[in-house]
Amino acid sequence: MNKFLNKLIKPSTRAFYSEKVTDPGYSFLTRIHGYVYGRWTYFYIGVGTGRHPLTSVIKPLLRALTGNKNKSRKKPNSGKQEFANGYHGKALLIHEAKKLVKVNKSINLGDLEQVIPYTRAREVILKNPDHIVALECPCRASSANPCLPLDVCLVIGEPFAGFILEHHPKRSRKINSDEAATILEQEHKRGHVQHAFFKDAMLDRFYAICNCCSCCCGAMQAHRNGIPMLASSGFTVDINPEDCLGCGECSRSCQFRAITMNEKHPQVDWEKCMGCGICVDKCKQDCLSMKLDPRKCPPLEVSRLVEQNIQHTE
Repeated sequence: MNKFLNKLIKPSTRAFYSEKVTDPGYSFLTRIHGYVYGRWTYFYIGVGTGRHPLTSVIKPLLRALTGNKNKSRKKPNSGKQEFANGYHGKALLIHEAKKLVKVNKSINLGDLEQVIPYTRAREVILKNPDHIVALECPCRASSANPCLPLDVCLVIGEPFAGFILEHHPKRSRKINSDEAATILEQEHKRGHVQHAFFKDAMLDRFYAICNCCSCCCGAMQAHRNGIPMLASSGFTVDINPEDCLGCGECSRSCQFRAITMNEKHPQVDWEKCMGCGICVDKCKQDCLSMKLDPRKCPPLEVSRLVEQNIQHTE
């Protein structure tokens, strides 16, 4: 029987199920959730964004299965907050995103409570970080008129990269770190935002970098609609008004609608600004810069966090 099951179950599935087996907080149902998310990613995201034709049928079933019977007792928006706690992204400046795909050794950064301000899924544990897969973005793939190219979601490390490559061979390809960095740079130039994504069902940790646009990205749209799925990079854009010509390019390029033009002068809403740095590179006058913002959670700076972790363990 065991030999039959071993032949039936893909090696990447066994690798995924073998992770966190001793963690009592990671339940069997959560593991099943992770398998469903990874195995039927496009259906999952299609339903989550409301773009799949079966959304109206599937969502009530999911609510029934998750037991929202005490909905009336919950505080307003508590369901939105709970969802965000288990599935969220952290905005990255482009140079930090490229560092994350160029990690050359396995790392284990545990409970990053300050950096990733959610109650779950806030670890950066990279096994075989050189195993990187470019996946067709499920959000773009489910859009009627998607941004191109499609293969811009970067799945990093094991068991995630192997799982995606084995279960989605026609929509994914193995790439190296240089190719991954090139994809990030090209997407940044297109004005798309780099997010490190974390999910409770994906072993409670970081598993991918997505290159997000507000027209296609389900997470960005959910965030705009009151589900706090995205955390700031830790920076806010700063404007030097003396050099500004009032061209409005910064406002047009902002994916988060954080910059508005007031009599040809840009105004920044620091709460809306996620510190992605897109506007800085779009400004031809070089009058924008990113400033560390103490009102926001600290940046996800992998090299610095690794160094701090080494010093702490010595």
